[in-house]
Amino acid sequence: MLTRLAFAVSVAVAVTIPSMPAAMAQDFRSPAAAGAKVYFIEPRNGAEISGPVVVKMGLAGMGVAPAGVEKKDTGHHHILVDQKDFDPKSPLPQDDKHRHFGNGQTETSLTLAPGQHTLQLVLGDHNHIPHNPLVASEIITITVK
Repeated sequence: MLTRLAFAVSVAVAVTIPSMPAAMAQDFRSPAAAGAKVYFIEPRNGAEISGPVVVKMGLAGMGVAPAGVEKKDTGHHHILVDQKDFDPKSPLPQDDKHRHFGNGQTETSLTLAPGQHTLQLVLGDHNHIPHNPLVASEIITITVK
C-alpha cells in the first residue's frame, strides 16, 4: 500500500514540476499606454554642468501618479544614474544608482561627483515595476564640473 502511495505522489510531482517555471515566470507588469514615452527636458545629452544637476522629467501619453496609487495609464519617475542594465520585470531597487520619485515629482536636483555620468528615466508603476512595454528614455551622458 505504501509503495502505491509513493508511486502516486511521485507521478503527481513529476506532472506538476514542469508547469511550475511557467507559473513562476508570470509577468506582473502594468500595461503602458501605446506610444507613451519619458524624456529629459533638462539636462540635455552632452551637457556640461556645475552641480547640483537640475533634472526636469517629461512624460507623454500617460499620467504621473504617486507610488502605491494603482491607476490605469499612470506611473512615477525613476532616474538610473550610471546604470545601463536593469531587470524590466522586477521592482527597481532604491539606492544611489536608482533614484525614486514616488511622490509624483517631475523635477529634482541631483548631487553627483565631478566627472561624466549617464542618466536614464524609467517609468514605474504603483509597485516600482517598469511597465510593459517598457517606458524608458534614451540614456544621456552629462559631465559635472
